[in-house]
Amino acid sequence: MLTVLTITICVGVLVGSLLAIVLDSLTSAVVSAGLASLFASVLYVLLSAPDVAMTEAAIGSGLTTMIFLYTIKKTQGVKKEVLK
Repeated sequence: MLTVLTITICVGVLVGSLLAIVLDSLTSAVVSAGLASLFASVLYVLLSAPDVAMTEAAIGSGLTTMIFLYTIKKTQGVKKEVLK
């Protein structure tokens, strides 16, 4: 049962990563990358590495995604001002 769950989460990581590469919208790509990172943190818990899972969830999934989204929001405002 654990093997099936591990394989399912690995597929989730792969799908999230591929979506981050393929999607045209920058915001959607960042959210997909954050989702892949979240799946990776769950995978680390299943593989008995809770310290790595906590770090991945906090930094990879949480902080990095929020910084990217904040940066996208700030640079889109600059882009609109330049085009005027």
